[in-house]
Amino acid sequence: MKQLTKAEEEIMQILWQLKEANVADIIQEMPEPKPAYNTVSTIVRILENKGFVDHRKKGKGYIYFPILEKETYSNQSITQLMNNYFNGSFKSMVSFFMKKNDMSTEELESIMKEINKKEES
Repeated sequence: MKQLTKAEEEIMQILWQLKEANVADIIQEMPEPKPAYNTVSTIVRILENKGFVDHRKKGKGYIYFPILEKETYSNQSITQLMNNYFNGSFKSMVSFFMKKNDMSTEELESIMKEINKKEES
């Protein structure tokens, strides 16, 4: 799966949230200063070429929608992060984030309970 640039990811986050949108809707959700219409339109077309987004015609324009689920992309990104920075070790990655975020044992136990609940489902 291809990686997203920062600008592409920002637009994908909006599309995942809105489910579908035209370029003007996407721009409306973006922070100030708002990018130019043509800039966002170009990025959306790039996302289409990468296989993240598709469109349907509506009137004179297009409505864009994600064809890749956010969870699928998140899983791939986390796996790549773990492989690139933690030698593929989930334990090393969790340990790093625990230390960086000054996580308590109680918080870690709470996370483990959530993981166990998901495994039991």
